[in-house]
Amino acid sequence: MSAEPLTDLPPVRPTQAQASEMVHLIRTSFAAVESQADELSKHFYAVLFNMAPETRELFPANMQVQRSRLLRALVHVVQMVDRPDELIPFLTQLGRDHRKFGVIAKHYNAVGTALLSAIKTYAGDGWTPLVADAWTGAYQYISHAMSAAAEAEQGPASWLARVVNHRRLSWDVAIVQVQTGAPVPYRAGQYLSVETPRRPRLWRYLSPANAPREDGIIEFHVRSVEGGWVSRAIVAHTERGDTWRIGPPMGRMSVDRQSGRNQLMVVGGTGAAPIKAILEEMAQYGENPLTKVFVGGRNWEELYDFGSLRQLSYTNPWLNVVPVVEEDDTGQGAELGTLPDVVTRYGAWQDHDVLVCGSPGMIRATVSRMLVAGTPLDQIHYDPFTMD
Repeated sequence: MSAEPLTDLPPVRPTQAQASEMVHLIRTSFAAVESQADELSKHFYAVLFNMAPETRELFPANMQVQRSRLLRALVHVVQMVDRPDELIPFLTQLGRDHRKFGVIAKHYNAVGTALLSAIKTYAGDGWTPLVADAWTGAYQYISHAMSAAAEAEQGPASWLARVVNHRRLSWDVAIVQVQTGAPVPYRAGQYLSVETPRRPRLWRYLSPANAPREDGIIEFHVRSVEGGWVSRAIVAHTERGDTWRIGPPMGRMSVDRQSGRNQLMVVGGTGAAPIKAILEEMAQYGENPLTKVFVGGRNWEELYDFGSLRQLSYTNPWLNVVPVVEEDDTGQGAELGTLPDVVTRYGAWQDHDVLVCGSPGMIRATVSRMLVAGTPLDQIHYDPFTMD
């Protein structure tokens, strides 16, 4: 199976109008083939491995889990072309992150050719010259930005870390601490990709639950999710002494200390990890904006780290931590309801910067409700690109 390679033209940044038209054509054409995602993915990898056989070694032996991940990620990024302020910093991070795979320039061309071949094959008559130009232009712009960032990076492509503690809190949640030989230059609130010995070449994004430490200790909170090969292996089978590989930091979630606004943080599940890191970092300052944190779950058991978050509030008067549960027969004084319900019950939060951390569904529901309530969009911040 073969396809004509992309021409290696210099990238041209599209105007806002051009980018909007690109995205419209891309979304419309992909919607027409999305129901054939399995066949699309198989075609994509067949073309990629035919054009660049060495790329097969970048992927796990069992492609069942991986098959749709790269394709979904590519389409997700391509659909962001009309949001350059979000896209460019993300592509810069993504380009640096892909160095850990040993990705080189010719691999970007092979991936692009495979992507266009897959869409073209299943789009049929919907693959018009305008659609082809939209996909080609968007992908070339993205791949050049990523490869330029990778070539400019001078730091390590990845770091080795040794597991020093593994504590299982419940059947589906564990806290894992690793220690790196050299410091990983992450900021509180960012996330890292990790590769574990039990799932080689299957990377998963995890957020450190602590601000950077001099001893190189990084704490991760991991929930085992259905179908999550990596998360399930980490929770159930991680052992002290295991060697992990850590990729470069990604994400831009942080507290803007210059905005002059107070802070609202909305936390669900293991979204507590990056918020805990941010609060730990804030506690190092003498003064902080008033910060209200809503920590939610279906019941108290899901608020697995609430005790340590509340402990922070005892010694930091600027911090108020509020538990939110949907079911409560304990009488412990939690707010009752879903996180979106409870947060918007308090108002529109128009004078706050908002950080939202949790599952993709929780983030979507919370952000949607807050926008309806009147929270300004440019004051709501989250990292959506953290798939298992």
